[in-house]
Amino acid sequence: MKLPWMSRTDRRAWKSARTIEDLGELMARWLEGTIQSRPGYAARYGPEDETTALVPSLAALCRAGAITTGSQPGLTGPGVNGGWWTQRAWVDLVVTDRALLDRLVAIVTAGGMLVRVHDHHRGAERSTDDPIVATTCDGKPTMAVGSRMRGVDLALEWEGLHRSLVAQVTHGWQVSVVAPQAGSAGNWPLWDLLDEVSGLRDPAEDDWGTFDVPDPGECRLCGAPIYHSGPYCGPACRTADEGDPADDVVPR
Repeated sequence: MKLPWMSRTDRRAWKSARTIEDLGELMARWLEGTIQSRPGYAARYGPEDETTALVPSLAALCRAGAITTGSQPGLTGPGVNGGWWTQRAWVDLVVTDRALLDRLVAIVTAGGMLVRVHDHHRGAERSTDDPIVATTCDGKPTMAVGSRMRGVDLALEWEGLHRSLVAQVTHGWQVSVVAPQAGSAGNWPLWDLLDEVSGLRDPAEDDWGTFDVPDPGECRLCGAPIYHSGPYCGPACRTADEGDPADDVVPR
């Protein structure tokens, strides 16, 4: 049984952080599993299983000063509720350094990613851009990212940090970067671009970095190429096929 509160050791570690570099290192260590808990998340729980492949990229961003607060990989497939789910890959970040913000936005925008930036500096003009739908079930939106958070909610997300560090992260830039394509087709460009931002990947390299581009499979019914966990290219073929769908479920 996991205790529903942060350990004393972890509390001391977060409370002792004073700089964005300190915060980035602690967030990276939580992602990598050497710290059990982090502010704004269930105590003594690490990242979700679907985040495992993203950890090197996320940790590198944190250590570079772009603090990641949420993310998901791109997926497409049937869920346990019987619906057809689509996920766009995305990441939310806190950035307090203007040069890093400019570098981040320039790289991901040039790579075709969708970006939302909310400036929380005192007196800054508020962005009016709409959030971006990131997850759907049977074509209906179930989650969007890139909305502006209230200052009070930002402070609650970082409860347990020293007040001077809370002030830094709540008066910086809140950034959301979203792949334009749903499913695995959006994974590689997004995470490769972010690896370029953090310095984890040299853009001159010929490989795809952390991810390997998969060969497409074929839809079991119509033979169309698919890149997601199959075996159907879409809900129409899944519905039309009379085979047992039990082995087609993507855990959620």
